[in-house]
Amino acid sequence: MKVFIPGPLRSYTGNRSEVQAAGGTVGEVLFDLDRQFPGIRFRMVDEQDRVRRHIRLYVNTEEAPALGKSCGASDEIQILCAISGG
Repeated sequence: MKVFIPGPLRSYTGNRSEVQAAGGTVGEVLFDLDRQFPGIRFRMVDEQDRVRRHIRLYVNTEEAPALGKSCGASDEIQILCAISGG
């Protein structure tokens, strides 16, 4: 499936904004991304397997707040990073 990578994570993907990954759930897709691009999953998922507070994951247009959200080969996953400053 197609996965859209935000700017802050593109250093892991060789500056590619779009990559392919496989899996039946969002969590499986993130594991496949990490297999291809080591270290990227830890930037999105904490040690308790929860999506980090500053990350939003969408399957097509529906938010996936947990890694168990199902997805299929024809779906698209969008990864968004919150930007903060002060």
